[in-house]
Amino acid sequence: MSKPVAAQLYSVRKQCEVDFAGTLKKVADMGYAGVEMASLPVPAEEAKRVISGLGLQVCSAHTSFPTDENVESVVETQKALGNTTIISGFRPADFEDEAGIRRSAEIAQHAAALAKQHGLRVGLHNHYWEFRSKVNGRYGYDLLMELAPDAFSQLDVFWTANGGADPVKVVEQYKARMPFLHLKDGPVEKGWPMTAIGKGDLDIPAIVGAADPNVLEWLVVELDECATDMLEALKDSFDYLVSTGLGHGR
Repeated sequence: MSKPVAAQLYSVRKQCEVDFAGTLKKVADMGYAGVEMASLPVPAEEAKRVISGLGLQVCSAHTSFPTDENVESVVETQKALGNTTIISGFRPADFEDEAGIRRSAEIAQHAAALAKQHGLRVGLHNHYWEFRSKVNGRYGYDLLMELAPDAFSQLDVFWTANGGADPVKVVEQYKARMPFLHLKDGPVEKGWPMTAIGKGDLDIPAIVGAADPNVLEWLVVELDECATDMLEALKDSFDYLVSTGLGHGR
């Protein structure tokens, strides 16, 4: 099972703020098939021109959840990018207790319903706190997924492991709702810097292998921070995924 590989541009957020087009060219030259948007340092129309001109695809975008107040703005930006998949998440305070998780799920479910009306879909991106919180012996993430059935899971496998869960088992559990995997690597210990994929503690082949090949669409590489040069780590991550047969570029 080989899936196209995208780079989450949050990884190179500092570089993009200085030189968006030049940074995107470096990502394209590495071989990546696509990019996942984070904040936009340039207008959406300009970003789309740069990305398309380099032969890249916008596979998805991390942005705010659509609400009754912002949905028109969110839709306008994503249409300008040529994107139909938006992904968001929650803060630690949202998962401190069951009431907070239920409120979060209500927000996610409403966002998914709003987005669907405009031809968009909504995914949920986790950090470690969704797996450090438990309700009646279940992870907070389980309750979130149960109560927001119209949203899909974009599992961040690194933060899942750092939260204390087994990412292989979580992928197996939610593979029917998991068209994206967020791949990171590093020590499975909070506070340590990330590494290029394949150089940390996570069993990336087992994690990707647990996904449903008929559902999984993209592998997204994101390194929040890194112990080495970020561009070098992005290149090493892409090369690892290609060399193992898990992913491919353009």
